[in-house]
Amino acid sequence: MSPELVTSIYTNTAWVVGIILSAGALATAFAWGIIASKYLESLARQPEMRAQLLGQMLFAGGLMEAFPMIVLGISMWFVTANPFISAAKAAIGG
Repeated sequence: MSPELVTSIYTNTAWVVGIILSAGALATAFAWGIIASKYLESLARQPEMRAQLLGQMLFAGGLMEAFPMIVLGISMWFVTANPFISAAKAAIGG
């Protein structure tokens, strides 16, 4: 397998990992915005439920914060143990 092909695979993998990480961060930011806006809407309608609504908002936000960590773990797997190199070797036959 030529060094140019290996370099190309690693370069393209790095680009895709960057796109995946930015998409995960963007999705989490939008989700936080939706969660916070729905919390404020609920609080405006029923202010006496503030403590319960705050707990539910923070729980949902915690679930949203787990998403980028999962995306980061998958992305780092692609960077460190790149599965595309072995697939390219198998496809080429070397």
